[in-house]
Amino acid sequence: MESIVKFLEKGQPYFDKVSKNIYLQAIKDGFLAAMPIILSSSVFLLISTLPGVVATVGGFTLPDWWNVDVVNFCNKVYNFTMGVVGIMVAGTTASALTGSKNRRMPAGKAINATSTMVAAMCAMLILAVTQTSAKIDGADVSVFFTDNMGTKGLLSSFVAAFATVNIYAFCIKRDITIKLPKEVPGAIAQNFRDIFAFSFSILFVAVIDVICRTCLAVPFANVISTLVSPLFAAADSYAGLALIWFMIPLFWFMGIHGPSVVKPALNAALFGNITTNLATLQAGGHPALALTENFGNYIGELGGTGATFIVPIIFLLFMRSKQLKAVGKASVVPVMFAVNEPLLFAAPIVLNPVFFVPFVFAPIANIWILKIFIDFLGMNGFMYTLPWTVPGPIGTIMGLGFQPLAFVMLALILVVDFALYYPFFRAYDAQKCAEEAEISQEELAAKNAEKAAKLNDAFQGKADAKSVAAGAAAEAVKADAPAAIAPAAIATEATTASDLNGKRVLVLCQGGGTSGLLANALAKAAKERGINLETAAEAYGNHVDMLPDFDLVVLAPQAASYLADLQKDCERVGNKCVACRGKQYIELSQNGDKSLAFVSEQLSK
Repeated sequence: MESIVKFLEKGQPYFDKVSKNIYLQAIKDGFLAAMPIILSSSVFLLISTLPGVVATVGGFTLPDWWNVDVVNFCNKVYNFTMGVVGIMVAGTTASALTGSKNRRMPAGKAINATSTMVAAMCAMLILAVTQTSAKIDGADVSVFFTDNMGTKGLLSSFVAAFATVNIYAFCIKRDITIKLPKEVPGAIAQNFRDIFAFSFSILFVAVIDVICRTCLAVPFANVISTLVSPLFAAADSYAGLALIWFMIPLFWFMGIHGPSVVKPALNAALFGNITTNLATLQAGGHPALALTENFGNYIGELGGTGATFIVPIIFLLFMRSKQLKAVGKASVVPVMFAVNEPLLFAAPIVLNPVFFVPFVFAPIANIWILKIFIDFLGMNGFMYTLPWTVPGPIGTIMGLGFQPLAFVMLALILVVDFALYYPFFRAYDAQKCAEEAEISQEELAAKNAEKAAKLNDAFQGKADAKSVAAGAAAEAVKADAPAAIAPAAIATEATTASDLNGKRVLVLCQGGGTSGLLANALAKAAKERGINLETAAEAYGNHVDMLPDFDLVVLAPQAASYLADLQKDCERVGNKCVACRGKQYIELSQNGDKSLAFVSEQLSK
């Protein structure tokens, strides 16, 4: 196992580079910005399908006014939200990519994010929508075929966004623009500066559209979806699903946020397959596509990456080590909501060779079980999109439409995950119990502090594989009796309070879940001490417009690779930023005094 960890650490710089790819980041951030559309439309979809669920599960029929009026209204809302999500994602992806491009632009030159967003949405319409004419009531009217405006056109959305932003960057770098006198107001001058870039972007996609329609008689969206369909079909196979959910925990095992690296390339399939499954069900068929967004959230990543939903329960009920029980107690609630960083960094699971096998292979077992239920037992695949923070078992049952087989499958998955994790935890527990029995609490605290430092150094590239493989553990369980408060500590607290009053702190992670741990800890500690400190948690990528409103930005460990880009963003608005290490972040989120002191220290630099 130590050799595996050493090999992974050698490749970590390459994997880290992949995770920072600006195009993958743009897709991820674009989907984050469009997620309210997807989730809210799914609520209306769930309501519209309620009559069928009630009839199947409850055995009774809803009133006609519900079956007709309510259902029609919900379907209309769904069609005009999720049905045009492709256009929206083109705009949000272009806006996100523009932010990354601007960090790499020459001094004094910047791309207008609003302009690229509008241009990308127009380009998407050209690539995806077919216009024709028809006679209605004797009059000629224009007819638009909009099948590709939703999830079917997501690949075209990315092409439109990437092409638009790169053309804008080309034009602005070379001053291909209309220059107006200095007396012209900036807002008006900006519109003229973007004319050439906008026109060239539209012309570029128009040429592509003409070629496709002339040579193949179909829009570009149909061409690209046809080309990649074999890849998506392969991804939905047993081997393809296993590869995907092998890579996601593998990245996380190295401290890199796996879903942010792997999933952006699959987003078109993840959301498109949900729409396909629903359409198949409505047509009376069997929704057999397994590869969907909620398939990952509630099956492959049940309780977070590594399928760790069962892990805190094992720690609490079956482990004898005080340390592991403390970790289980601290992580059980966050893991229920798929926020498993407290577990990953405190156990620790990250870079701990003892847990490599179950952490990587439990997700594969889970997705194969679901695939078998779909292929051989006739269970329907996921047809609804729910927030990833919905507790795994609840999200599984709801996402699968309350099918009886879903309950059986969920129970089987939990049993299998327990069987995979328990032997490794049992061995680790015996090791920890032996350590706790041999040395005093003071010695244990010192040893654990040393191990924690080694783990933190590993995340900064300062430790060798062997030191990491030895296993960095969480701090020893602190005594329940509170220590006496020294006068110096009181003075420090007073100083901290004066330093933090009126300050604002923004915490960023990959999805907006982990960041809430520290933001909430800071807010609670500040309130208890009468400090006027404002905190907020957000996903990296949604932060740019928020930066001017905050004094300090803190990056969670899985987002630490973005520190260089964040520093450039912060320099423009004059605030500060810092990235936390894995173990350090957990300590700060669990200790109010330490978190406040940490913020005070960063602001004073």
